[in-house]
Amino acid sequence: MNLTESLTRLIFFTGKGGVGKTSLACATALKLADSGLQVLLVSTDPASNLDEVLQTSLGTQPVPIPAAPRLAAMNLDPRQAAEEYRRRMVEPYRGLLPESAILSIEEQFSGACTMEIAAFEKFAQLLADRTATTKFDSVVFDTAPTGHTLRLLALPAAWTDYLQQNTTGISCAGPLAGLREQQALFQQAATVLRDSSSCTFVLVARPDQSSLREAARTSRELQQSGIEQQRLVINGVFRPGHTGDTPADALAAEMQRQLLSLPTPLNTLARTEIPSLAVTQPDPAWLRKLLKPTTETAVPPKSGAHSRPSALPPLTSPAYAVAEDGSPHASPAPMFPPLNSLTSLLAAAGHGVILVMGKGGVGKTSVATAVAQALAARGHHVLLTTTDPAAQPSPINSVGLTIARIDPEEETQRYRQQVIAQCSANLDAAGLALLNEDLRSPCTEEIAVFRAFAEVVSSGARQFVVIDTAPTGHTVLLLDAALAFHREVERQSRALPESVQQLLPTLRDPDLTRILLTVLPEATPVHEADELQKDLQRAGIQPFAWVVNQVFSGLQTTDPGLQARQTTEQRWLQEIGRLATRAVSIPWTLQGIEA
Repeated sequence: MNLTESLTRLIFFTGKGGVGKTSLACATALKLADSGLQVLLVSTDPASNLDEVLQTSLGTQPVPIPAAPRLAAMNLDPRQAAEEYRRRMVEPYRGLLPESAILSIEEQFSGACTMEIAAFEKFAQLLADRTATTKFDSVVFDTAPTGHTLRLLALPAAWTDYLQQNTTGISCAGPLAGLREQQALFQQAATVLRDSSSCTFVLVARPDQSSLREAARTSRELQQSGIEQQRLVINGVFRPGHTGDTPADALAAEMQRQLLSLPTPLNTLARTEIPSLAVTQPDPAWLRKLLKPTTETAVPPKSGAHSRPSALPPLTSPAYAVAEDGSPHASPAPMFPPLNSLTSLLAAAGHGVILVMGKGGVGKTSVATAVAQALAARGHHVLLTTTDPAAQPSPINSVGLTIARIDPEEETQRYRQQVIAQCSANLDAAGLALLNEDLRSPCTEEIAVFRAFAEVVSSGARQFVVIDTAPTGHTVLLLDAALAFHREVERQSRALPESVQQLLPTLRDPDLTRILLTVLPEATPVHEADELQKDLQRAGIQPFAWVVNQVFSGLQTTDPGLQARQTTEQRWLQEIGRLATRAVSIPWTLQGIEA
């Protein structure tokens, strides 16, 4: 079906990182605006790249988009929202309380919990307060990758339940202090999300097993939350320019096989397929091509199955390079060395922490798994784990390799039990009841996951720990939490676990921690990795290497679509060479799209 047909006023694009949510959200917003509607496009991703795609500098208030007179866009910036929230909560006390008390209150607002509350408050206002978006006919949300989005969508109910059950009242002027006044807003936001006449959720996936599996899981979780109005978009469907090209035929056949076996409940949703279009840098003109009627097709279910294609021919040297003026030409360009060239460098210390970071959908899990297996194969003890709320690690049978996951529910329960055990002896019945109320707030999960992350990092002193991190925005928030905790430790002596106190020093020590920035040779992943590298460097952390995944440039092909892909990625390979102190590459393979 046509993607923009019969949409509700509020439209959410969600899915696994790297599937094209931003492009499709922007294309939908542009098409609605071109049709005569007043449209607001909002990003809830802490690592938003709307500015880049729309070629407009955005802020936390709607900004008109020059390329579309009826379109405005904005970012829900967690840092700026947190600063505004802090000022609102602290300023009334200035002049009334001693400066030492003001500093104490400000410290309570310095952590990741404040950031989450503040960003959520802005989100709830856009959902439930019609005065905030009264001049817009349609509001399109470009959401963060799935795990972060599911958490955001769960917050209206979580905060509403917490405030309804809190019989003893908010205990202090900390981050939760501003919530009571917003209770009606949160309740309304929870209601709006479940209203099929108000909200449409567009699940975006690529035609590969990993993103389809995650889209199916997201669909089920949304249904369990009472969100029924869902659609499915399969983005990047490759169609060969001609038959007889082995790589192109194999890629198309594998994608078709995935489309013929969509998991439940995706196979019951209205579906749109968007073909693969090569682009060096997305912009409004290119985005308008995405949703032309010739590219939007409703695909009825088919019967039958395709056998797995035969093995692809070996990869060779690159077919393209880039001239000084930026244009492609046919002479070979040197490729970065392979991923396995890092193994000896990483293994030299005998232990340590390896953090695999980057934008969602670039293959962090595959890279983390490959690195962990290579270290285990050399006889090292290795723990492979993840901080991604949406991750489901696959079991791997490898001697010396242990696989674990930081489970938010388990860590929250463990943290609550620890706090109650430590504090209950010094509290009366009323104090204990108050403590239990505070520990039921959604903020507790953020603290618990952060402490679990610190514990995992600390275990790198005796073994290798390979951490498959959440997509960039979520990881940056985790880094912000580390900085906030470290500042608090420096200001005052507190009974914090040793792992928490030593987290930032460990992350800053290049002999203990190695950061692998994983990218695809495309505009958004490279630019996002560049920003992440700057964030890390500002925190005193220097990335060890860039890992360029799924490189097409070495592939021998006559297919026009694949050749266009080879040409467009050359600019980004050159850019990576400029940004990275060390880089390795992983060539495209059919198996790679399933990772």
